[in-house]
Amino acid sequence: MTESPAAQAASAPTATATASPESGPTATDPTTADRALKTKHRAMWASGDYPTLAADLIWSLGPVLVDAVGVRPGDRVLDVAAGSGNAAIPAALRGGAVVASDLAPELFDAGRRRAHEAGAELEWREADAEALPFDDAGFDATVSCVGVMFAPHHRRAAGELLRVTRPGGRIGVLSWTPEGFIGQMFKTMKPFAAPLPEGAEPAPLWGDEQHVRELFGDDVDDIEARRQTVTVDQFASPEEFRDYFKRNYGPTIAVYGRIAGDPDQVRALDDALVELARSHGLRTTGDALQWEYLLVTARRA
Repeated sequence: MTESPAAQAASAPTATATASPESGPTATDPTTADRALKTKHRAMWASGDYPTLAADLIWSLGPVLVDAVGVRPGDRVLDVAAGSGNAAIPAALRGGAVVASDLAPELFDAGRRRAHEAGAELEWREADAEALPFDDAGFDATVSCVGVMFAPHHRRAAGELLRVTRPGGRIGVLSWTPEGFIGQMFKTMKPFAAPLPEGAEPAPLWGDEQHVRELFGDDVDDIEARRQTVTVDQFASPEEFRDYFKRNYGPTIAVYGRIAGDPDQVRALDDALVELARSHGLRTTGDALQWEYLLVTARRA
């Protein structure tokens, strides 16, 4: 029997590999376990060069999200899991009073430089998407561009998006779909990755419309979801794609780090990533990959 997209997503690896604080009573204090989980998560995103990857490949997604949410001058805007600001900076250029928050503040220096070059002013704050250090109903618009999807506890993160958004305010989340290219890349890496912590959910589930509707429930009105793609044509070969992600993308770096002592495993993952890119149409210079994402917008009830 063929797996549904959501079932496929549930088998995909995510960016965490330690015990979850939701895994029940243990000898380890849950708060300590959660801190350890987030420390590993932060280190993973700080590895490689995510700001370069975002600028090279997906910077255009930020304005798409800002347009969809309808950021207006004077809006108080929070970008959750902002990375180097590919949504936060366009929101600031629209006249929003923007806070860019992320668990990995190591990404902020690149964001500050890009904001300065663009003439954008905004605030940068270290923050866990599952425990945001902001007041209830403090923002007119809360957004996340392929960011909050990587928080391991989806209901907790969705609850925080809702909590910090004022009634009538807008929420916008853009996430990779399970069956799209990046979702399939995570599925490809799964056999080589550490198992998910108990209680954590796979990141690509945020790209499943039904899952997101269930996360927000009756706390939102006017929810809309649409699938779109971003064209990525920077790679001259499948091997170039693979090597770029091995250098720059934290989740890929983490998986390779786990199998570094096993040359056969490394070779198998090398081959699997090359085949993934080839199967999606990347063979030579000029070939483009289409990366599918789900864009969800809603109004806080």
